Amino acid sequence: MSGAHGRHAAGAHRRPAANDWGGGPGGVDWGPPSAPVPDTPASVPVPEAHAGASASTKRAGRGRGGGRGDLGTEITASLVVFLVALPLCIGVAVASGVPAELGIISGVIGGLVVGAARGSTLQVSGPAAGLAALVAETVMEFGVAMLGVIVLFSGILQIVLGLVRLGRMFQAISLAVVQGMLAGIGLPLMFSQLYPMTDAKAPGTPFENMAGVPGLIADTVTDPQALVAAGLGIVTVVLSFLWKRLPGPAAVKKIPAALVAVGIGIAVASLPGVEVRTLQVGNLLASVDVPGPGQLAGLADAGIITAILTFTVIASAESLFTAAAVDRMHDGPRTRYNTELIAQGAGNTVAGLLGALPITAVVARSSANVQAGAKTRLSRTLHGLWLLAFALLLPQVLALIPISVLAGVLVHSGWKLFAPEEFPKMWRQDRGEFAVMTLTTLVITATALLEGVLFGLVAGVVLAALRMSQTVVRQHIEDDTAKVVMAGNATFLRLPRLIDALENAAASGKPRIRLDLLGVTHLDHACRSQVEEFVAQQRGAGVRVELLMPELTATGSVPEGRGTGRGAVPPRPESPPVSMPMPVPAAMQGPTGSAGPGPDAEWFYLDTRPMSEGVEEARAGW
Repeated sequence: MSGAHGRHAAGAHRRPAANDWGGGPGGVDWGPPSAPVPDTPASVPVPEAHAGASASTKRAGRGRGGGRGDLGTEITASLVVFLVALPLCIGVAVASGVPAELGIISGVIGGLVVGAARGSTLQVSGPAAGLAALVAETVMEFGVAMLGVIVLFSGILQIVLGLVRLGRMFQAISLAVVQGMLAGIGLPLMFSQLYPMTDAKAPGTPFENMAGVPGLIADTVTDPQALVAAGLGIVTVVLSFLWKRLPGPAAVKKIPAALVAVGIGIAVASLPGVEVRTLQVGNLLASVDVPGPGQLAGLADAGIITAILTFTVIASAESLFTAAAVDRMHDGPRTRYNTELIAQGAGNTVAGLLGALPITAVVARSSANVQAGAKTRLSRTLHGLWLLAFALLLPQVLALIPISVLAGVLVHSGWKLFAPEEFPKMWRQDRGEFAVMTLTTLVITATALLEGVLFGLVAGVVLAALRMSQTVVRQHIEDDTAKVVMAGNATFLRLPRLIDALENAAASGKPRIRLDLLGVTHLDHACRSQVEEFVAQQRGAGVRVELLMPELTATGSVPEGRGTGRGAVPPRPESPPVSMPMPVPAAMQGPTGSAGPGPDAEWFYLDTRPMSEGVEEARAGW
């Protein structure tokens, strides 16, 4: 046995570490855990993605809970995440139209429940700005009491989806739809928070909020207290963008910009003569509202069921999209998507039982956790403990925070979600995807989150179907023959073009028609049936029809290594093709009914004369 062969045989039984199957860098999935991974000979260069996965595997091997982290670093990171999470939890609650205590409760659950689970190591969960608009609409329509029921059953549904291993299903969504969804969330969020930034009340719908901005500016200029509130909000937004870029000690830069803004806001609000609206925080335990029989009876309402499905899809998608983004920020263990989905469901189930806000993974908190040097789940779990202790022991401090500062934090979050730089970038990369992204954003802004996402998904599927159904159909007359040449993927989306070509060939009045489909790589049932019917009709009318077709599998595709001409599909060297020929239709069989050619099987006729230039061009394109 040669050395290379021996290495391959020995390596065939080697299995990777468990965490390596959660997806490699850049979202690479190396397959199921049961798949054997052969050793790579030393002479063969290892691809970059594999090299990264190997490094991740070594780090993941340190333990299921993640890499080994220093206890002091983990505690410091948890404090950093706490400082980022506190104003965001409160701000999201205020933007959602619910008491601030509910935002803190959700933040605590995101740390103590979701944070202790094994799905992801470093991403942090809690109430998210991306769901604020949806929660506000739901509360406005069904009331705060029904929010707990909706979140509860959304969490249960998330657990079920994770148990049946549908976590990775949420990755099979067009990036354009995801970016359009985030932009559609961020744009209305920005305009809705411009009003509390000046201690005013938002008119209502996103378009009403946008249209009311000129009037808001005019009212603010004439009101000194509104000007102070607006100034605090503007300072918050500016700090959020520029804090990391300002000169100063590195240790100071580790303080979150949101916390600095909150400190400035508290200092200004305490000055004599300043009367800006501040946060009103009640008793944390008294705000718990466990759903009762009256709320559970609301499950008979179709609107409640729709809201549950909406929260489930959006919260799951946002959490798992965030997981993919956070995995790219560090080189530790990868996220296990199904386990993470179950963890998110457990968190939302507890949040629903307590009547709190829905929970998702949050990019801002997660990135702060990674940048603070966290390596294990301890930091994100402890941040929930700090939130609970702060709310129970120091609630009077929360009452000093100006609402305009929290609104400024959310305006910055909305801008980051909107990400306007992504639109020209998508335009340069793919204009079809740009259209899907833009339409998704506009539909969400004009209607609601669910309608916009569903519209974007449908638009993405249609775009993919059109691109996968690239078909070239050429027709011309040569002597006594009307020729039709087709190449590419022939699906029902291109059926009108095929019908036109066939009808034109029949209308030519020529005694012979040649249909050349040798360049077809896929022929679906609709197109195949149309060809068969045309052949049968024309032969019944006495026209000589020659049909040239590749050998097709049961799915209508050309088997690997089969077919002729430029439509042939080369076999993959590692797996010899298995051919499953389609049965020959009755209209194309010989007089004995056999699949082979009979005495008058004209469809096997091959014209050896050179093809015309137009036909060669049709073939050359494929």
